[in-house]
Amino acid sequence: MIIVTGATGQLGRRIVEHLLTRVPAEQIGVSVRDPGHPQARTFADRGVRVRRGDFADAGSLAHAFEDATQVLVVSVDKLGEECVKQHRTAIGAAVTAGARRVLYTSQMGAGAASHFQACRDHAATEEILRGCGVPFTSLRNGFYAASATRFLDHALETGEILLPADGPVAWTTHADLAEATAAVLADEGRFEGPTPPLTASRALTFDDIAALACEVTGRQFTRSTAPEAVFRDQLVAQGVPAHYADQFLGIFAAARAGEFATADPTLAALLGREPVGMREVLREVLGEALREAPGEHPSDG
Repeated sequence: MIIVTGATGQLGRRIVEHLLTRVPAEQIGVSVRDPGHPQARTFADRGVRVRRGDFADAGSLAHAFEDATQVLVVSVDKLGEECVKQHRTAIGAAVTAGARRVLYTSQMGAGAASHFQACRDHAATEEILRGCGVPFTSLRNGFYAASATRFLDHALETGEILLPADGPVAWTTHADLAEATAAVLADEGRFEGPTPPLTASRALTFDDIAALACEVTGRQFTRSTAPEAVFRDQLVAQGVPAHYADQFLGIFAAARAGEFATADPTLAALLGREPVGMREVLREVLGEALREAPGEHPSDG
């Protein structure tokens, strides 16, 4: 049985949806913190085995991972020691359950010396996988395009993309990564160890994104550089905890260092088509946001 953790999240639910097109439902199990979640109930109705599993509760994982042949550990939304601790628990539970392969959603740029804490956490988790005693696949996912669009929220009001200095990033959609992950799960052993970067075909800076935003909306967007200290203070003033604000700055430092700049053909090969690009992402996200916004945009003149 293929077990997918985090199956009610943005990535996990899409992985299960694609997996259902490739293998029978009775060969799929999901591990979720809340089996009563509407998405979990939907999967159960389709014949998927749904069990409670919490990375902070090893006992729950023993039951959730029962009869596993493969376990996909979807990385948790935490940083630092707690993140790595929970990943270690999940990997250990998968091995104890008898899984013959453990898969993990890592990130391009994973490395102990990364400027971004999440990439250091992914590197630490990959070290745990190397020592776990069973074959593993670490999916080096591209940086989520959804993160880029969240940085544009304020720009929808002002027309100005005000962010710290950045570098090129091969922004990649959840949907494409989920489809590729399902393909890897259905073709066990296709990758041994870390995969090549699973990315879109182009790496873009926020200067590039501003230009694309102008093209797809017909409105004016400008890219301005904010001093890091000012950007951090703005995040904190908006209610972002200080330590998370510091981590946001790490994303820009890592981008400037080229940690997310690689555009690799592996994802396209898995999909059998070109991955969705940022132009398409912006057309959907910005177009929808502008249609819903009342009144005129400030940059309409």
